[in-house]
Amino acid sequence: MSGVIVPKWGLNQLNLHDLGNTIQIAGVVYADAEVVYICMLPDEPWEGRQPRLLELDQDDWKKVVHQMDMLETEVLAKASDGKLAKVIIRKSTRTIEQNTSWEVYRRDQYRCRYCGRADVPLTVDHLILWEEGGPSIPENLVASCRRCNKNRGNMQYEEWLQSPAYLKVSRGLQPNFRLANEQILEEGMLDQIPRRYQQRGR
Repeated sequence: MSGVIVPKWGLNQLNLHDLGNTIQIAGVVYADAEVVYICMLPDEPWEGRQPRLLELDQDDWKKVVHQMDMLETEVLAKASDGKLAKVIIRKSTRTIEQNTSWEVYRRDQYRCRYCGRADVPLTVDHLILWEEGGPSIPENLVASCRRCNKNRGNMQYEEWLQSPAYLKVSRGLQPNFRLANEQILEEGMLDQIPRRYQQRGR
């Protein structure tokens, strides 16, 4: 690390949503009273990339954790001056079986359920938000292009269907798709979907 200058950034200088939800472990950090040691993984060299250190307070940490689908944070220790010293992050991994994703794509005719496009890569979107216990089962998933998935973000499904973003992209949506999206609310389908509950291990 000798000679490496690490500029200090905050969240106000970085739009986390531009980075997506991918979490990549690049190294491990150790610290003693005087030095912070950054141990990069062998396949993650610094060359060609400028490292940046984000100095985050607890509110900023909550934003980062929310963006990365981590459900819990816990302050482990505070320094004598009250500043954040260490944080424990407990992550509940969002894992969707490939078979489940393809089942949803086939059901939705390989089109985004929100804008109707079939010429873009698809993801699956949780009707009941994953962060709120929505399970990764076909009944709680719809095919969605990346843009629509990102635009919805963490809106409740009802709020999303009434949002200007959905109303705009859904103008060219096939009538059967539009009706299917609305029926989810009108027929109370969300109430029939089981919730996933987070269990904290010892």
